[in-house]
Amino acid sequence: MGSTNPFKDQSLSFTKKLLPWILYALLPMALLRLYFYPVPFLLYPETELPHSSSITITSTSSLPSATHFSSFSEKKQTLETPCDYFNGKWIRDRRGPLYNGTTCGTIKEGQNCITHGRPDSDYLYWRWKPSQCNLPRFEPLTFLQLIKNKHVAFVGDSMARNQLESLLCMLATASTPNLVYTNGEDNKFRRWHFDTWNASVSVYWSPFLVQGVEKSNSGPNHNKLYLDRVDERWARDMDQMDLIVLSIGHWFLHPAVYYEGDSVLGCHYCPGLNHTEIGFYEVLRKALRTTLNGIIDRRGGKGNGIDVIVTTFSPAHFEGEWDKVGACAKTKPYRNMEKQLEGMDSEMRNIEIKEVEDAKAKAKKIGGVKLEALDITKLALLRPDGHPGNYMYPFPFANGVPERVQNDCVHWCLPGPIDTWNEIFLELVKKWEEEKPRTEN
Repeated sequence: MGSTNPFKDQSLSFTKKLLPWILYALLPMALLRLYFYPVPFLLYPETELPHSSSITITSTSSLPSATHFSSFSEKKQTLETPCDYFNGKWIRDRRGPLYNGTTCGTIKEGQNCITHGRPDSDYLYWRWKPSQCNLPRFEPLTFLQLIKNKHVAFVGDSMARNQLESLLCMLATASTPNLVYTNGEDNKFRRWHFDTWNASVSVYWSPFLVQGVEKSNSGPNHNKLYLDRVDERWARDMDQMDLIVLSIGHWFLHPAVYYEGDSVLGCHYCPGLNHTEIGFYEVLRKALRTTLNGIIDRRGGKGNGIDVIVTTFSPAHFEGEWDKVGACAKTKPYRNMEKQLEGMDSEMRNIEIKEVEDAKAKAKKIGGVKLEALDITKLALLRPDGHPGNYMYPFPFANGVPERVQNDCVHWCLPGPIDTWNEIFLELVKKWEEEKPRTEN
């Protein structure tokens, strides 16, 4: 009963002697492994969330590097749960914008707010945080690599131009855009070229997307819209375009008479004319449908294909009379529950979202056309502080406070909240790029 097992004792003694040597041998190996192949979570600061897109494109100051893809499981998960940029909140960002009013030469005079004397700058230090994902900071070299050998066209009203100029300012921090074409009053048709990437970025003035005759001082005080015809001022160049960004809305609020074929459908605010008042919601729907169907019909099923993004309606923030001091004088964003998306802003946005979804279903059957909505309506609604306001002209109060002063509470200061539109724009393009078969990348 009291006997011992010599083999067991010998085994235990041997194990005790061997264990320290094993530990001494494994520890240096583990440290070397950690040094050369660090654990993934150590690569990121604690405050940085994973990107919403599984594609990662790294760049240097001299030449963008190749596109890198994450694991198949990560890519599959990302594609199944796309980022919802619509819901979120504005949070503080001490980094500020990529550019300013003196470093960018393509800012329209009326949107260069700081240069025009706007005294506050707090509106520059916010970023949009989606509720369930992260919106990365804009990477100009990444965008330029993605549009290499391509033509990107912004088509629409002055909001399209506002977004275009924001994009050019951010891209100019990495590469200077060369203006190669300009035409039309107020430079309504322009094209820039980025030589290193053989990439072109254009703007086409077309406030209805369909054919229209704009009101003028010498003609009728209303617009004429032909809802069954795409505006050929931009559509005739469609075969040269690889990516189109459409942005319309505010011009549909003006008085107008609407035509389909040779018949008058009705009008919006046309006193004195014998036409039926039909408002503008269904007119916006028809114009966008004609446009998207026109793109699909002309470019669908072709090998070169085309990508289309529709930027949703950007709300105005007038409070009181448009020519009174302080028509949009707020200096901070609305808190998330302080302002609700409703009324006309909501309806305009919903129409655009619905038409994009319907067009996506049609394009899927034909192939060759990809469509997506750049849904910025809610995040724009929460930024009453981002407009030029009184500072659409330089130093409006240099000689005191006038009784009347023009305000711009529609367009956006540059830099400003509209830069976020293009951060989301980049994420949409990255998502499309990662969805391509490997052989296409």
